[in-house]
Amino acid sequence: MFEESAPDELAPDAVRGARGRVWPVGSLLRAIADSLEARFNPVSVQGEVSGFSRAASGHCYFSLKDPQGQVRCAMFRRAASLLDFTPRDGQLVEVRGRLGVYEPRGELQLVVESMRQAGQGNLFEQFLLLKARLEAEGLFDSARKRELPLMPRGIALVTSLGAAALHDVVSALERRAPHIPVVIYPASVQGAQAAGELVRAMNTAFARRDEDQTDVLLLVRGGGAMEDLWAFNDEQLARTIVASPMPVVSGVGHETDFTIADFCADVRAPTPTAAAELCAQPQAVWMGVLGQVADRLQRGVDRQLQAQNQRLDWAASRLSQPSHGVTRHKAQLDSVAQSLHHAVQRRLLSERGELQSLGATLPLRLASCMQHHSQRLERARLRLGLLDPQLALQRGYAWLADLEGKPVTGVAQTRTGQALRATLADGEVDLTVSAPRLI
Repeated sequence: MFEESAPDELAPDAVRGARGRVWPVGSLLRAIADSLEARFNPVSVQGEVSGFSRAASGHCYFSLKDPQGQVRCAMFRRAASLLDFTPRDGQLVEVRGRLGVYEPRGELQLVVESMRQAGQGNLFEQFLLLKARLEAEGLFDSARKRELPLMPRGIALVTSLGAAALHDVVSALERRAPHIPVVIYPASVQGAQAAGELVRAMNTAFARRDEDQTDVLLLVRGGGAMEDLWAFNDEQLARTIVASPMPVVSGVGHETDFTIADFCADVRAPTPTAAAELCAQPQAVWMGVLGQVADRLQRGVDRQLQAQNQRLDWAASRLSQPSHGVTRHKAQLDSVAQSLHHAVQRRLLSERGELQSLGATLPLRLASCMQHHSQRLERARLRLGLLDPQLALQRGYAWLADLEGKPVTGVAQTRTGQALRATLADGEVDLTVSAPRLI
């Protein structure tokens, strides 16, 4: 016999009977959560997004489903902030997270820690490898990228004729700059053949840029999954963009989409519409600038006209009374004539005074000069007399020379039997050398 007691007073192991253990709801849910944690977590799941919503807190709530079932998911703000795309209903994704139980409602819940678009794994790896290789070659170098023309003569547009991006670009250009012609070079923007068609369309635009008068090229398409945009990750297309003879603007996908073409282009726009806006300033802006320039020109012309009118008024006032000018110039000439007359008179008086002074002192200066030169001549005569050879002959010396008149000044110039002639004070004597002797 057992005595019945209140359930709260029973020990945990006592709540048993023939039906087995009786679980409190919260304990059961925690036990299930523990089992899921040990059996599955962490877990990766692929499915289609359904009922996606983002709360004001930044947390995201949605379901993942496939034909066999669905599971509710929660992605908290920190993980959601790391997404590089915006999930949308019907999109196939791969998530990684932890499976658990949301106890307040007793529902199975997957807490998502990361998410990527399904099928992106292999493509994304190819994208990263190509991106790293082209970046190492310098294809993304900002130093080689060119600025867009401020006022393009024309715009080359490469996209699909059936793409919504074509309508967006054309509408934006018609609204902002209807005066700029747009030349469309059609090409597929999705599929296996798209990359080759894009390259051919761009090369055609390059070859015809002078004929079509285009200065910039737009490469655009709308958004989509990575596989939809894969044509814009083509290596040949990347090298064609880099080799472009004119600036290239890439407007591929949405703001969160990035392709190799975006990195190679001179300018990357977040959307096709933004690409069109980058290439064409609004017509109203240019009209405003032209209006300002016209105002400045008009003000300059007005200033010049006013200045010239003043000059004309001044010249007219002078021409209206020419006798005033003649009188003024005659007075100037009279003044110059008087000045010249006075200058000549002063010069004549000065010269006359100098001549009178010279006439008074000239005889005295001439006498003094003659006496001075007479004394110099007498002194020179006396010095020359002292040098007269006749004086030396009168003192007993003789001038000895050969018969040709050459002077003989030494014994070495003579020889025995040589005829010589001696000049004395009063005549000459012929001599013959008997025996030359040195003293």
